[in-house]
Amino acid sequence: MTPFTNPIRGLSSAPTERSQASRRSRLVSSVLVAIGVLAFFGALGYLLPALGAPIGPQGIPEHISTDAKYLPYYAMRSVLRMFLALFVSLVFSYIYGLAAARSKRARAILMPLLDILQSVPILGFLSATISIWLVLFPGSIMGVEAASIFAIFTSQAWNMTFSFYGSLLNEPTELDEAARSLRLTRWQRFWKLDVPYSMIPMLWNCMMSVGGGWFFLTASEMISVNNRTMALPGIGSYVEEAAGQKELGKVGLAIVTMVVVVLLIDFLLWKPLTAWAEKFRMADSESTEPKRSIVLTVLRLSGISDLLGRIGRPISGFLDRLTRPLGVTGGHWSTGQYRRRTLFSNGLYAVVLGLLGAWGLFKLYQLVVPALGFSEVGHVFVLGFLTMLRVTLLIIVSSAIWVPIGAMIGLNPKLSRILQPVVQICASFPANFIFPFVTMWFLAWHIDINWGSILLMALGTQWYILFNVIAGASAIPDDLREMSRSLRQPAWQRWKTLILPGVFNSWCTGGITASGGAWNASIVSEVVSYAKHTLTATGVGSYVAEATAVGDTPRIIAGVAVMSVFVVALNKVCWSPIQALAQRRYAIT
Repeated sequence: MTPFTNPIRGLSSAPTERSQASRRSRLVSSVLVAIGVLAFFGALGYLLPALGAPIGPQGIPEHISTDAKYLPYYAMRSVLRMFLALFVSLVFSYIYGLAAARSKRARAILMPLLDILQSVPILGFLSATISIWLVLFPGSIMGVEAASIFAIFTSQAWNMTFSFYGSLLNEPTELDEAARSLRLTRWQRFWKLDVPYSMIPMLWNCMMSVGGGWFFLTASEMISVNNRTMALPGIGSYVEEAAGQKELGKVGLAIVTMVVVVLLIDFLLWKPLTAWAEKFRMADSESTEPKRSIVLTVLRLSGISDLLGRIGRPISGFLDRLTRPLGVTGGHWSTGQYRRRTLFSNGLYAVVLGLLGAWGLFKLYQLVVPALGFSEVGHVFVLGFLTMLRVTLLIIVSSAIWVPIGAMIGLNPKLSRILQPVVQICASFPANFIFPFVTMWFLAWHIDINWGSILLMALGTQWYILFNVIAGASAIPDDLREMSRSLRQPAWQRWKTLILPGVFNSWCTGGITASGGAWNASIVSEVVSYAKHTLTATGVGSYVAEATAVGDTPRIIAGVAVMSVFVVALNKVCWSPIQALAQRRYAIT
C-alpha cells in the first residue's frame, strides 16, 4: 500500500520546482546584468583615455585609416559621442521646455529663439564655436571632441525640446489639479507628473534624435572650417575617407557595421525602454497586448531595480526637502508677495526686447551688408525661397505617406514589435553614407540635383513625422479605442473621429521639427560628391556649405540669418496657428 505521505509530497513538488526555477532565473539574470555592467564600464575605461590625447599625428590624424580592422573601434567612438550628446540634449530639453511652458514671458522669447536655433545648420554652429572649444581645451583632442559632441547636440536637442514643451502644454486638467491639491513641490511635480506624462513621446523623440545625430555624423567627425580639416576617429570620418579614395567596398563594410550597431542599440536600449514606458500610458485598463523585452525581463529578475531604489529613495527625499522652499505647484517663482502685471512693467519689458532686437539687427547689418552688398543679400533670400519650396514639398509628401503608416504601427503592439527594429534602422542609419552611391545614380540617370536634393533631405528628416505619429498613436487611451470598437465604427469613421484627431498634436510637433531639420539637412543635401564629381543644387544650403568650406564669415552669417528668417516666419504664419488648433481642439484632457 502506498504511504499516505507520498501524494502530499507529489502535490508539493510542483511549487518547489517552480521556486527552484525562479531562483535559477534570478541567478542567471543577476550574472548577466553584472557582466553587462562590467562590460559597459570596461568599454568606457578603454575609450576615455583616448579623449585626452594631445593634438598631433596621434591625436587627430591627417587621414583616417580605412583598414576594416579599425571599424569596431571607430563605431564605439561614434556611439560614445552620440550618447554623450543625447544626455546633454535631454537635460537641455527638460530645462528649456519647462521654462517655456511655465512662464508666458519666457515663452515669448524662448520659443522664437528655439525656432532660430533649430534652423541654424551644424556647420554654422561649428564655424562659430570651434575656436572656443579649442581654447577651452588647448593642445588636446578633447577640444575637437567637444566641438563634435556639441555639433551632434545641435542636431538632437530641438525636436526633444519641442516634444517636452508640447507635452507640458497638454497635461490633463485633472492631473494638474491633483498636483496642486497635493501641494507637490515643483521638483516633485516635475518627476511625478511632467516627466511621466511626457515619457512616451520623449522616448520616441530620443530615438529620432539619435537618428538625426547619425545623419550628421560625417559633418561632425570630419570638421572642415576655415580651410582646415580636423578628422576624429569615428565611423563617419571612415566613410568620408573611404568615399574619397573610391573604396566603395569599405563604404559597404561601414554600412553593415552601422546596421549591426543600430540593431544592438535597439535590442539593448530602445526595446526595454519602450516596454518599460508603457506604464506611463494613460488608460483605465491594461493594454491587451503589452510590449515585451528580453532585456527588461532580465533586469527585473536580477533585482537591480530594488537596489537602485534603495540608493535613490534617500537622495529623492533629501531633494524633496531641499526644493520645498522654492515653492509648491500653483505658487509663483518669487518668494515675496505676488504682484500683478502692470501696464508699465509690460511696456518696459517690450521696450527692452525691442532695443535688444534693434541692436542685433544693427550688428548683423554691420557684419554682412558692407562686405557683401544689398544685391548679394537679395540673392541669398532668393536662394532661401528655393530651399523653402523644397522643404514644403518634403513635408507634404512625407505627411501623406507616414501619418497613416505611423498611426497603424502605434495602434498595433504586435506590428510595433515587428517593425520597430526596421524603423530604427531606417531612421538611425546615416543617409549620407549612401550619398556616394546616390551621386553615381544621379550622374548615370542624369537626375537634376535640384530635385534629387529633396529625396536626400527626406532620407534624414521624414522620420521626425513618423516617430511622433507613432508616439501619438501609442498614447491614445485604450478606453477610447475600446469605445470605438464597441460602437462598431467603420474604418473611415474611426480614422476621422479618433485616430487622426488623436495623432494631430504629435504630427504638429513632428512637422515643426521635420521642417527645421530639413533646413539643416539642406547643408549636406544640396551639395553631394563622389571622388571628383560634385553636384550642387541652387539653394541657401549649398550657399552656406560652400561659404563654410572656405571660411567666408560674412556669407556664412548671411546664409544662416536668411535660414533663420524663413524658419521663424514659417513657424509664425503656418505652424503656430496649427499648433494652437491642436492644443485647443485635439488635446486629450
